[in-house]
Amino acid sequence: MTAEESHSAEKLKELFGDDDFDLAVILGSGLGTLVEDIEHPVTVDYHQIPGFPSDVIAGHAGRLVAGVLEGWRVLVFQGRFHLYQGYDARQASLPVRLAHSLGCRRILLTNAVGGVNPSFRVGDFMVICDHINLMGDNPLRGEKVHPFVDLCGLYRQSFFPRLSEYAAKESIGLHSGVLAALMGPSYETPAEIRFLQKMGADAVSMSTVPEAIMARYLGMDIAGLSLITNPAAGIAPSGLSHDEVLAAGKDSAETFTFLARELIQIWHDQSC
Repeated sequence: MTAEESHSAEKLKELFGDDDFDLAVILGSGLGTLVEDIEHPVTVDYHQIPGFPSDVIAGHAGRLVAGVLEGWRVLVFQGRFHLYQGYDARQASLPVRLAHSLGCRRILLTNAVGGVNPSFRVGDFMVICDHINLMGDNPLRGEKVHPFVDLCGLYRQSFFPRLSEYAAKESIGLHSGVLAALMGPSYETPAEIRFLQKMGADAVSMSTVPEAIMARYLGMDIAGLSLITNPAAGIAPSGLSHDEVLAAGKDSAETFTFLARELIQIWHDQSC
């Protein structure tokens, strides 16, 4: 960590206490309702964290909430940083480094994604099993200490059978699939989506991958959960818009909270 990042961590310890956190969660566009279930919440706006960017996009509250969820001490980031905002991949992974410095050894990465797999429906969820990094950047670029990180088995899958049982019981569409990450901010062309399909991608995002790579570098246990907010370009007859993404997130907010809490509970049980 840089000196500025260490300063940020120390300031947050003054607010949250010195005890280590168990789990960090980064929430994607429109998925902020999970924080409503946190017990004993303590909230700080991003602009109050020294050296922390505060220019978040629509659908991201720009707040860090600490508290207790499913028996774990958690840090929940309501908002992330994207390469399309002008950040590089290392800057985009800042929340991961901050969470690690506060003791987190586990991280749940969530996002709103476009469905590349034609069998996926709006409102379905996907547990990320792997990714394809097409962003043209890596958060470990320039890292001098052991940057050659193995990304095999990057995303935790052990909870998937139990989570699938829960989803089936609650009539929630749940899949396991590969996430492709592109820089954005423009949406993909139909030709690019056909290309991603041939590469084996099931969904496409403009985030998450830099965070996952940094988390692996820091030795964290990683899980990924995506909400399908729209069919990708060329699959649906209509065009794409960020408003559509936010509306789908709002419509699925309650279901997302139930599913995320169940995932965290299973993860907690498996860690005991």
